[in-house]
Amino acid sequence: MLLDDAARLRAAAAFVREYESATLLPLLLPGLHGPELASVAAYCRFAHVGILLFPRDPRDLRDLLAASGLVADTPSLPSVVVRERLARRHRRDVAELDVQILRPRVHGPAGEPRAVEVFTLAVPEGSGLEPIAAHERALGHETHLAFALERPDPLVLRGLCAVLTRHGARPDGGGYNPHENGTVLYFTTPDTTCGYRRLELYAPGDHREVLAAHTSECPGTNRHSETLLHLLTGAWTTQALASFARLRLPEAMDTTVATGIRELARRTATRPDSLATLLRYLTMLGVVAEESDAADPNEPDEPSDGQGAFRLTSLGRLLRADCPDTMRPLALMYAGPFYRSFAALDHSVRTGQPAFDHLFGENHFDHFARDPELADLFDRSMAASSRMFRPLPAHPVITAAAQAATPRTVVDVAGGNGELLGHILTAHPSLRGTLLERPHAVEAARRSLGSLGCGARCDYRSGDFADVPHGGDVYILSRILHDWDDDRCREILRHCARAMPAHADLLIVERLLPADGSPSLATAWDLHMMCNVGGRERRAEHYARLLADAGLELLDRSPLPLEAHVLHARKAAQPGPADDQGHARGSDAGVS
Repeated sequence: MLLDDAARLRAAAAFVREYESATLLPLLLPGLHGPELASVAAYCRFAHVGILLFPRDPRDLRDLLAASGLVADTPSLPSVVVRERLARRHRRDVAELDVQILRPRVHGPAGEPRAVEVFTLAVPEGSGLEPIAAHERALGHETHLAFALERPDPLVLRGLCAVLTRHGARPDGGGYNPHENGTVLYFTTPDTTCGYRRLELYAPGDHREVLAAHTSECPGTNRHSETLLHLLTGAWTTQALASFARLRLPEAMDTTVATGIRELARRTATRPDSLATLLRYLTMLGVVAEESDAADPNEPDEPSDGQGAFRLTSLGRLLRADCPDTMRPLALMYAGPFYRSFAALDHSVRTGQPAFDHLFGENHFDHFARDPELADLFDRSMAASSRMFRPLPAHPVITAAAQAATPRTVVDVAGGNGELLGHILTAHPSLRGTLLERPHAVEAARRSLGSLGCGARCDYRSGDFADVPHGGDVYILSRILHDWDDDRCREILRHCARAMPAHADLLIVERLLPADGSPSLATAWDLHMMCNVGGRERRAEHYARLLADAGLELLDRSPLPLEAHVLHARKAAQPGPADDQGHARGSDAGVS
């Protein structure tokens, strides 16, 4: 078989040297031409021909490559995708199939670097794997042409899949290889004149959401049960992340040096075997990374414990209490009271009433207010999303107020512990601030703003929405309106409108439901608000109607991080006397 395999390798190398993407794609997909072909070719670079070989041993493989004029000058890597395909096709345990990848380099017509991708499964003479080798050599299931994405963006990847299927390509599996952090999508193509029927799209990075959609369309494949099972275990993820935070594991770990299980267990007062189970799950989530099971550097005289060593990833670092962008309070809140109330979500769906109230016997604001620790956790969890605030100090309304000839005041209505107001006052030393909140939150805000050095420029008011201070220049409602139903929102907005001078601006920070139904964090938070506070997320036009009912006009909106938006409103133009009386009567009738 040596000469036959060598001939296949020579033919593959010659093919790689000859073709360009723009000339090869129409051979694979008849009908792909014109601007559409040019667009696909711009994103897809012809990268290699792939073949599967079955050498007897490493020396046999070296001879095979040499006979084909190819040199493998880079280390081989494990092939996760082809190994799993072979295991499924031949009903074998993946542990039996040590498939490796080599990529001997070949140059294209213009000297550009390409390769022949050689998958190898060693089959010694007399091995039980010989039937697999015979079958695969005859049918060439893994022989393919590969195109690499120049820009591995998920939207581009989805678009390319749609174009290929529209021109007759059919999904034929794929996978993610963690050893090289790459995602492959396989297709079968219509009858072609170039001799290859399989096409691979290769995208650097982890694109398993696109991969799941792709493989669900494969003939004879139904991944719906697997997908649903992953969805059903989402509660496990929430609690695993919260346990990771509660046990102070992020603080016990390093982001550069892995620490052994026994040392981590000692630092966190946990059982090594149980801790290893948790950390393996968190590794799957990307929160920690497992390194080779070497001797623990903290215990140089101790042998390896066989349970690995782990380091903190940049994702897991966000659960450290001392991280500037910490999300630890959110993990504790979502795995605590809000987690419990979601168990009664069906009550909200049946009755329209918050499950939180049904479970705890009172609304979450009153419940948290009676528990200082819980109230503090809630305020800190709100502050944990402060990344969405960062662009706000540069909003034109804020910068205009900061550049005014006389000092201007920013009023933060229900401003929590002052996180947002602190961002604004720190960025603009000429501004003054007023914060309206519940008494316990006012004290937290005093401490927070004082530590930032802007406490002297801020007034603090204890009260409710009916106590919105008059005479400010910029009013802010940040993540307030989504807590309430429409009637209560109108009331809050009317309180603001009465307090606002004619020249004042109102900025509203909220997530907006997409008008086209596309996936969005706002859709998830809409469910959360219904279940836990009786509020809702809304579309921009919905907020515009609520503002109009309060005598305010929505002027524009602009995006913020974490899929939030800032809505800019002002008092609507004053109507004539007759219209004004009618409008006043309508407004009074709507106040609860």
